[in-house]
Amino acid sequence: MTSKATGTEVVSLDALAKQARDALPKPTSYELFGVQFTMPPIKGLPMDLQERIGSLENGYGVMVEALGREKVNEMVAAGYTLGDLEVIAQDWQKRNGLEPGESPASLAS
Repeated sequence: MTSKATGTEVVSLDALAKQARDALPKPTSYELFGVQFTMPPIKGLPMDLQERIGSLENGYGVMVEALGREKVNEMVAAGYTLGDLEVIAQDWQKRNGLEPGESPASLAS
């Protein structure tokens, strides 16, 4: 739908955004050391995530935002290491069509 209220055309992106959201991969469920968790599609993360955690390279912060503090505390209690976090991130990125280390923001540029 377009509107010419101000003399310029306004293009509604609602239908395109819905198509893009509908095409996102399904959430991915994992289990490591007896802890089960489900990661949402990377491109489905909120736009202000980077502002809240400082950098999308902050894997721990991404996990807290995506899974919640309680689930991350369960992972820490199970003995997860930074290496384990890297394994999770790499598989999650791969399943979402990203190269390892590529952030969702880089796809918009």
